[in-house]
Amino acid sequence: MKGGEMTIPHLFRCPISLDLFTDPVTLCTGQTYDRSNIEKWLAAGNLTCPVTMQKLHDPSLVPNHNLRHLIQQWRQVGHRLDPDYFKTIDPLVSLKHSLASPSATFREKFQALQKIRVLTDETPSTGSFLFEMGFLPLLLQLVFETVEPGFSQDYVNFVEQGLACILRLLPFGELGCLNMLKEGSKFETFLLLFEHGSVTMKQSLCHIVELISSSSATRELCAMIGENQRFLNMIICVVKQNSEISEAGIQAISALCCLESNREELVQQGLIDGLVTYILNSERKERSMAAMAMARIEQVLGNGRAKEALIKNPNGVKAVVKMVFRVSEQEGSESAVNSLMKVCEESLEAREKAVVGGVLTQLLLLLQSQCSGRTKTKATTLLKLL
Repeated sequence: MKGGEMTIPHLFRCPISLDLFTDPVTLCTGQTYDRSNIEKWLAAGNLTCPVTMQKLHDPSLVPNHNLRHLIQQWRQVGHRLDPDYFKTIDPLVSLKHSLASPSATFREKFQALQKIRVLTDETPSTGSFLFEMGFLPLLLQLVFETVEPGFSQDYVNFVEQGLACILRLLPFGELGCLNMLKEGSKFETFLLLFEHGSVTMKQSLCHIVELISSSSATRELCAMIGENQRFLNMIICVVKQNSEISEAGIQAISALCCLESNREELVQQGLIDGLVTYILNSERKERSMAAMAMARIEQVLGNGRAKEALIKNPNGVKAVVKMVFRVSEQEGSESAVNSLMKVCEESLEAREKAVVGGVLTQLLLLLQSQCSGRTKTKATTLLKLL
């Protein structure tokens, strides 16, 4: 019997008893244990993960159905499994232990993540193994647990690579796992990373915000981000910077606008000025998110404060006029025409600024273009209004 036990893959052994899993469950740290063993550990008053010794912010035990299935498959076919299967699994087990080790340095963790990236590039199916083995909650815990005050290069490298791996693994699971960011300390880490992190970090965090905003499972977290003035100010500043991260910022803002409460808060924090600046800066770019920025302006103009901000901005109406017709592309034209209709209907100042900004020429060029019939009808209506 002992000889047989020696052949049990390390992945299939409970870290507490070292026996074959019978009912594998996963903690919030990403570590998996046999239910009976971890329940005894918790019942004894322990509030930490036995392997990582991290404090458990959530003591829930989540059944690891994927691992249970793998064990059942292994028991059915015995040792006739493809040898490449364990060539993939074994290195991942070792790398997970390296990441989870409390004594591992940021450099060592970064090196482990680099190896994981190489494995996933060489073998695409590795992504599903990583998810089944609990890498996603582990990485979320490690990246958002705390911030190194000095932002050393080793720490920056680790967080950049960790966020990249998180984004690769999220498609394999439920986005609800991101709700761990609702915990105060984790959310503060999120904010600090966005505030002081590298461009690569900020781009990854913007993509995570997009994913959070796309799921009903993370709707509360989306609202939590949308009511945080500190974050909204930072992301609007990112959009105005005319840097390589501006496009990611536009996408994140567009995603947050899925909630009306977020739109109202964004307007209060200066969204219109940010989008106007981005649209004007985009003229010097080959590819931009100007059409998406224009669509967001149109979306929030039902808000009286947004209308006022657009009219009072020295370049506000001018920026929208420029979007009515562009030689390079016509995407965004309809949103621009709709936006001008909304502000010009009630404001003489807006109409005067639009005319000075060249809206008449822009509309005539649009009417001669290949735009849709609906857009031409709206353009004609705007011409009559002016």
